Parts: sequence; structure tokens; C-alpha cells
Amino acid sequence: MTDPRSGQFRIPVAVTADGIRNTFLASLDRADFAALAPHLERVPFAIGDELATTGAPIDCLHFPEGAVAAILDSRSDGRRLAVGLVGLEGFTGWPLLLGETHWPHDVVMRAESGTALRIGCDAFLAAVAQSESLRAMLLRFVGVINVQMASTIVSSLVHPVERRMARWILLYHDRISGEDICLTHEEFRLMLGVRRSSITEALHRLESEQAVRGLRGRVVVRDRTKLMAIAGDTYGQPEHTYARLILGGADEGRSRGAQQNG
Repeated sequence: MTDPRSGQFRIPVAVTADGIRNTFLASLDRADFAALAPHLERVPFAIGDELATTGAPIDCLHFPEGAVAAILDSRSDGRRLAVGLVGLEGFTGWPLLLGETHWPHDVVMRAESGTALRIGCDAFLAAVAQSESLRAMLLRFVGVINVQMASTIVSSLVHPVERRMARWILLYHDRISGEDICLTHEEFRLMLGVRRSSITEALHRLESEQAVRGLRGRVVVRDRTKLMAIAGDTYGQPEHTYARLILGGADEGRSRGAQQNG
């Protein structure tokens, strides 16, 4: 039987010597991780917990270990639309690196309960100020999330609902521990911006292809390969960029470090 989680874009789960399950932190060289580690505090999260509200001061950053952070654009009419996701591959609060002091979006935990590593802004910025290599890796992730958000915009403009739905399911599937994702019609509305009837029709199409199984308030991934085929070119570019800039960058950094120590 084919493993439904197979696929070249799956985010690898990396665990540090301290038992931290955040792939981005694990990709840092020892000195950069050591600068952050004393200030990291593990905090639990449940589905629906809010990490940030648009306009509020940015006072801390989070490196998820299991739960998925949905980045939501809050509209003046009260609607919120999903523009990106961050899981164990990255961190929330990156606008701080670009000189922003207040949240430009809402951040809400989704998909499953989990934990994240929290660090205060002062400790974070002090570590960044002392290490150009740390700043470079952090900014690489900012580049990745910008590519992901751009893909969301393009997909929303040109792709049919079922293809966009397949992409969002894959984004969640990349970041959780199993095949069962907590995804309600309301969550799909945030991601797709369409009526409930359109969400139901798109989900039925994915089920007819045996790519997923829809349950009450949940979606189970049955065949990741089929889901990727349906998503087509809506999925893949940000994932390739992450592999190249973060995972590849980590390998390059370790190689340079080994040469310097040799």
C-alpha cells in the first residue's frame, strides 16, 4: 500500500538534542541555536487559540512544534481570509525583522492541538543583532513565506475551487503529524472565500477521486499523490524554495563550519 504521506514536498520533522521539534530551529548552526535556546519557552495551544491580532504590538515570536498557525487578513467588514500557513518549518512574528512593530495580520492556531516555542522580542532581536548568519536564515524564511502568500494570491485569481482546496489541504498535511486534519466548512471559507455550497461541491469532487475522505469537521488524506495531481501547479514552488533556502542553506552552513573547524 502506498504511503499517503509520500511526496517530495513533505516537510521533514527534525528534532534537536534538546528535544525541540521545529525544523527551522534544527536547521540553525549550533552557535545560532544556542543564542536563542535559553530564551525559548514551550507553550501549549488548542485549535482556535489566537497568537496575534491585527494592530496589536508584536511582543513575542513563536516557533510551532505541532499546531499550525493560520495567517489571516482581517477586512474592515469583519471578514477574515487565510493568506498563509506556518507550522514546524518556521516561525510567526517575522514582520519584526522588517522593522514592523505591530501585527499586520491575525494569527490563529488550526488543524490540531500542539505546542510552540515562544521567545520575547527583546531577546530575539538581541540574538539577531549579534549574528549575521542567524539574521540571514531568518530572512530566508521571510522569503519563503512571501512566496507562499504570492502563490495564494495567484491561485485565488486563476484556479477552480477544487484545485485551490487540494492545495490548502496539502499545506495542512505537510505540517501535521497524521492524515486526519481538523478542517470545517468555516475553515475552508476562510481559505477559499466562496459559498458553503461551492465548498461542498469541491470536497465531493476530491472524494470522488479518492484523494480525501470528508468527515464531520475533518478531512482525512487518503492518497497524497492524487491530491498533488489535482492541485497541479498551485502547489510546489514555496516548498521547493524552502528546501533550497532553508534545508539547503543549513547544509551549506554546516559544511562551512566543518571547514573552518578542520
